[in-house]
Amino acid sequence: MKVLVTGASGFVAGAVLSRWAPNPQYQIKAALRRKRSEIPHRVSLVEIDDLGPKTDWKAAVSGMDAVVHTAGRVHVMNEPASDPLGEFRRVNVEGTWNLACQAAAAGVRRFIYISSVKVNGEENFSEQPFTETDRPNPQDAYGLSKWEAEQALMKVSGETKLEVVILRFPLVYGPRMKGNMPRLFWLADRGLPLPFQRVRNRRSLLYVGNAVSAISKSLSHPNAAGATFMVSDGEPVSTPELIRRIASVLNRPVRLIPFPPSVLRSAGRLIRRSEEVNRLLDSLIMDSSKIGRVLNWNPPYTLNQGLKETANWYKNEIGEYETHL
Repeated sequence: MKVLVTGASGFVAGAVLSRWAPNPQYQIKAALRRKRSEIPHRVSLVEIDDLGPKTDWKAAVSGMDAVVHTAGRVHVMNEPASDPLGEFRRVNVEGTWNLACQAAAAGVRRFIYISSVKVNGEENFSEQPFTETDRPNPQDAYGLSKWEAEQALMKVSGETKLEVVILRFPLVYGPRMKGNMPRLFWLADRGLPLPFQRVRNRRSLLYVGNAVSAISKSLSHPNAAGATFMVSDGEPVSTPELIRRIASVLNRPVRLIPFPPSVLRSAGRLIRRSEEVNRLLDSLIMDSSKIGRVLNWNPPYTLNQGLKETANWYKNEIGEYETHL
């Protein structure tokens, strides 16, 4: 199968390339905005100067059987753009629509779009997990742009022979991850007291190895065409339990202290880190049973296995993270 993978310099796409490159069943072309020395052998490269509505993808999609579209404008804590929604729409909506149209015109059969649970919302206000049939409720520009991109893709699919598959991911963790997760590993590794003992949330996570597995299954399974799937490890976990498990795989003691969540939220507002703090306190769970029923897919890695693999990588990269934290 000839597959174009976009966003090749990113976390998920990088994992896709490293796992697929040795497999002779795949002939991979990687699209990226700048060359990287760590692109695996057997992967051909195509440089893309932009991800907007005028990008020329003809050379990239020519002769391809499928596209795995991971590239896009990602959510950031400190937004640099004066018009964030406009920029998210230019890249994530118009840019995705442009790529899909050119892929369809080139005869590409299947288009895998990596979306986000943020399409459904930022948190669960009840004990019920998000499902694919829930009414979308994006709360920020990033989530809205992902939802609008999904709709644009389904429109292209309805007008062409392009088979679109949408995969909504929660937070993805694993080797070479960024964001809050490596900070939790760093804090747990130091044995520092953490004020989360009284937190009673639940959050869905996705190990990057499971993400690659779900993408692989979606590429070839006939029942995937036209479907949207929630994808997770299937083991929602609270913040204190996650910290305990991280400490366990790092062979470190756990030091959790009881702070009222309301105090933590107030502290987050004072230091202008409300969004980061809320992610550690709120629940965000998803029901990923549909992909199991429809595609017969189950996560090949458990949460603990994913955390162990991540810990092995973290121990080798600890110096790099101490530099950036």
